[in-house]
Amino acid sequence: MPAIPATTVANLRDLGTLPLAGGRAVRPGLVFRSGQLDRLDTADGVVSGLGIRTVVDFRTDRERADRPDRLLAGSRVVVADVLADYLAVSGLPPAARLKQLLADPALAEQHLGGGRVRRAFEKTYRAFVTTDSARASYGAFLTELADPAATPLLFHCTAGKDRTGWAATVLLSLLGADEETVRAEFLSVNPAVRQAFAPLVEGFTAQGGDPELALAIIGVAPEYLTAGLEEVAARHGSMEGYVRDGLGVSDAQAERIRAHLTS
Repeated sequence: MPAIPATTVANLRDLGTLPLAGGRAVRPGLVFRSGQLDRLDTADGVVSGLGIRTVVDFRTDRERADRPDRLLAGSRVVVADVLADYLAVSGLPPAARLKQLLADPALAEQHLGGGRVRRAFEKTYRAFVTTDSARASYGAFLTELADPAATPLLFHCTAGKDRTGWAATVLLSLLGADEETVRAEFLSVNPAVRQAFAPLVEGFTAQGGDPELALAIIGVAPEYLTAGLEEVAARHGSMEGYVRDGLGVSDAQAERIRAHLTS
């Protein structure tokens, strides 16, 4: 799934045309994912031409205050703070504080060195399934998509890889994508994220930081997604059960999402 070549929004891509069961596909032009919109230029014709009506922002209060979104005329924002609960108890979740970690190699090594980076991200992905704030946030995301008037819809976090990646996984699974498609879509963000964070990685290594640790922080790995999916299976049995019982999305809403977003 190639990135849309916008100059002012990082990691922007359309979920449209991804294959689904039964020869169907995600309808293009309705659901987009990206990184934060703090540099969005309304003169960027690539973005303005998408006709975005709804923006779902998965970032924390601090992230939104530090880098507020710039919105196109006619769009509305839905705040869905995925990490609100996890942030309160975990100390330093990498998904929410990429730039702080990449600015301080000693801090990154303290929290995520020695192989701890993968365990930290796996714990975060499990929290996407278990915490009240995450379940409310992803439930709100799907509830928006159950209303055709909310589309075209764009959802994002900071880098557009973890909180956003899990949202894409849930949606594609609900629409009927197989695991191979879901995993390929999840991993497809790595080139764009690495490009967006290249200056920070260069600065990190120039200060003596481990380049492999930096790349592990800014990218996504198959193990992260596996952790989330395992948590879904353990707690709800299936993605459908997670959507219904964990996120509070009714079967009727799920069917409306499928009807509107598939072709």
